[in-house]
Amino acid sequence: MSLEQSTLAENHKTVSFRHAIKSDAAAIAILVNSAYRGDSSRAGWTTEADLLTGTRINAEEVMQLIEADQSVVLLCLQNQEMIGCVHLEKTDDAAYLGMFVVQPILQGGGIGKQFMQAAEAEVQKLWGVKKMWMSVISVRSELIAYYERRGYVRTGRFKPFPAEIGDEFRLVKDLQFEEMEKVLA
Repeated sequence: MSLEQSTLAENHKTVSFRHAIKSDAAAIAILVNSAYRGDSSRAGWTTEADLLTGTRINAEEVMQLIEADQSVVLLCLQNQEMIGCVHLEKTDDAAYLGMFVVQPILQGGGIGKQFMQAAEAEVQKLWGVKKMWMSVISVRSELIAYYERRGYVRTGRFKPFPAEIGDEFRLVKDLQFEEMEKVLA
């Protein structure tokens, strides 16, 4: 069964997954920004609106992720509507998980859990990796707890927040990333 054909039942709704293509880039950018920044993001619990302002990603940056080697943007669809996305990238003997999003109004219903399982299975299928890792803003305790419930552990490794995201976009000073990782079954 191909990734495009795989489906999961969720509350009597079916979700499917496929790799993003270049023509998806603008819609992905809109989805990611709506889930993390601005008032629309407040409909869900993954918002960064109290931490950061501005655009998280634009269509050109999404296009670069789609076109990069050893990189995939996996989409979660419901009735052919894009309701989630995640960026997956092979790094040495592991895979990086970033830009993990479910539409804010659909958060909290189990779709994210199923989507994360699909992403983990996909990196194993694509690259044969045994570990997934991510960077989470260290003050996002509710998000860290979510990932811990999914089997990710805090590594104790921290990275500074990107300098290109200037102070004018930071509502909270001294932001940093904490790495988390999971050994895949």
